[in-house]
Amino acid sequence: MSTLPVFRWRLAPDGYATRRQLRARGLRPGGQDVAAQLERPRRRGRPPLVAYLYRVDLAKPVRPMTPARWAALAKANTARRTCPTCRRDAGYVIPPTLGTCVPCAYPEQYAA
Repeated sequence: MSTLPVFRWRLAPDGYATRRQLRARGLRPGGQDVAAQLERPRRRGRPPLVAYLYRVDLAKPVRPMTPARWAALAKANTARRTCPTCRRDAGYVIPPTLGTCVPCAYPEQYAA
C-alpha cells in the first residue's frame, strides 16, 4: 500500500488542486484517486486539517446541465420550499430543524 505525499498548507506544487479549485476551473476529478494531501497544523494537540488533492492533468470537464437535470433540480428545490403541513410554498427553504414553515411551527404567534 503506497502512502500519499503530504504537503504543508499552501505549499502544494503546481498540477494539484482540491475539488473546489477544480470546480472553479470547470473541471471534476473524473474518477481518479486522491493524489496527495495538504495538512494544516493546529494548536493544542488537535489533529491537523486535511485537504485532498487531485491531479489537474487527469481531471475531466464538468458535465453540462441538460434540460432533464434542470427540471430535476427545480423539482427538488420546490419540494424543499413546500410545507408538508399546509402544502403552501413558503417562499424560502424550510429549515430541517422545524420541518414545517414558520407559521405552522409557531401557530400561536401567527394567529390572525
